[in-house]
Amino acid sequence: MSAGSDSITVMTDIDDLVQRVASRAASDNEDLPAPVGDAQIAEAEGQLGFALHPLLARLYREVADGGFGPDYRLLPLLGPGSSVVSEYLTRRKASVGVEHPAWPEGAVPILTWGCAMYAGVDCLGEDGQVLLFEPNPYSGGSWDQCWFVDSAGLAAWLETWLAGTGWFEEDAFDRDDDDLVEPQPWDQAASRLSSGA
Repeated sequence: MSAGSDSITVMTDIDDLVQRVASRAASDNEDLPAPVGDAQIAEAEGQLGFALHPLLARLYREVADGGFGPDYRLLPLLGPGSSVVSEYLTRRKASVGVEHPAWPEGAVPILTWGCAMYAGVDCLGEDGQVLLFEPNPYSGGSWDQCWFVDSAGLAAWLETWLAGTGWFEEDAFDRDDDDLVEPQPWDQAASRLSSGA
């Protein structure tokens, strides 16, 4: 198989995933916000100082400006109140120039799980790892033990949501499911927090 056909397969798979997410989003939320345009993506990336992960940008551009996904649903990209950009900038500002930064550069919060916990996408990595920030057991010092890998990539995380098999599902721990994958410690947390990236 040539490299060209591999990229076509991947794009077809991602296209299919985006369509399935859009269908689920529309069925879950009758008041789904309109998608954002290229200008809003560019504005968000300008404020963030880096590009959104390509799949994350497609979700905002082709599905909706937040309001879909697991539990509390994805945050809007921009705007007043809580948004991907405002939450990221607030957390990064609090992490600059301190001995123990809590939020790494390039990890954008995409939804809140409540109790100060966030799901985030690592926009600096090719796969867009989905991270879990769980600060509740924090007792001082480095924040690296508050960071977990929820999924190796955004596409896999979305597939888990679509299948109803994530740890975040209401009945996840009631099921007799040997395949349930719980978030694991993020092995890059200490280096990413200490480097500022």
